[in-house]
Amino acid sequence: MLFTEYTLGGLHLKNRIVMPPMTRSRAARGDVATALMAEYYSQRTGAGLLISEGTQISRQGQGYAWTPGIYSPEQIAGWKQVTDAVHTNNGLIFAQLWHVGRVSHISIQENGAAPVAPSPILAEGVKVFADPTGKGAENGAGEMIQHSMPRELTKAEIQAIISDFAQAAKNAVAAGFDGVELHGANGYLIEQFIDSQTNHRTDEYGGSLENRLRFLKEVVTAVADAIGKHRVGVRQAPLTTLMGAMDDHPEETYIAAAKVLNDIGIAYIHIAEADWDNAPVMPVAFKEAYREAFSGTLIYAGKYTVARAEEALQKGWADLIAFGRPFIANPDLPYRLQHQLPLNEPDRSKFFGGSAAGYTDYPIIKKTTNAII
Repeated sequence: MLFTEYTLGGLHLKNRIVMPPMTRSRAARGDVATALMAEYYSQRTGAGLLISEGTQISRQGQGYAWTPGIYSPEQIAGWKQVTDAVHTNNGLIFAQLWHVGRVSHISIQENGAAPVAPSPILAEGVKVFADPTGKGAENGAGEMIQHSMPRELTKAEIQAIISDFAQAAKNAVAAGFDGVELHGANGYLIEQFIDSQTNHRTDEYGGSLENRLRFLKEVVTAVADAIGKHRVGVRQAPLTTLMGAMDDHPEETYIAAAKVLNDIGIAYIHIAEADWDNAPVMPVAFKEAYREAFSGTLIYAGKYTVARAEEALQKGWADLIAFGRPFIANPDLPYRLQHQLPLNEPDRSKFFGGSAAGYTDYPIIKKTTNAII
């Protein structure tokens, strides 16, 4: 089933393989997508769907050095060259829209401002990739530093961020993206509102589960109203503890969130399973509850092999499967998987920042002869 066609929100996917968002920190000054990034994405159009790296909706929403934005005319133009390259290769691409919330540093924020969050809680040991000396992406010389203490958002500021998400979605469509994915996972702002241990508010955006889901509901509704619900997906990570995110009752919380998203009628939920060593395994019953709660497309990511992917598709837990890190070193990953060909190993030292090395220079198999070029 993995290599069969699929229809998502009216879009025709050539297979059920997704390239998920992966931060590569190669944007130019002004956080603008580049021609090199266009080449990177166009190389990987063998996937049924590409989802861009996390793309900040505002300067405030940025948490890492050299990540692209989608809030200025220059950024929209930069992404347009990416989507044009993808479409020329008969690919489809969604933009992942991102506000990191507290996971940022004053050196990244405008005028050295504190990052923002639902509640002023520091995640000890959570680091961000920064460029405090301003060397630029091409030098690949950033460093990991503890995120800065956040301040609590006012209700007026919350409404402004909701508007930023809706405008960013419009900008993504103007840039040629086929849709957007809202980053509601991995301890960033949307998840900070959802999870009980990162949201200690006492107003209508905190406390009860219904209140903690209010920000998610309002952001997704605003984006769906702006560009059409069939163009909208949401990423969730119910069992991960990345960036200090934790919920006391994750199954209850995230199935309730799935029901909210089902009521809005978005195209898909993209579930990131915890994939580090000794990570908690997502129980089958949890996956079945997701399927019962959400009638749209379900995408799963998390160290999937072809065998695990086929099992997930056949048992009905998933409709599409995302392969993350293997896509870094294997631009032609779907072809390699389908024909059981060996995979290139990625150079981890080139994951963030730099130029073409470790980014667009991995060998591709020539399909007529299976020769590596």
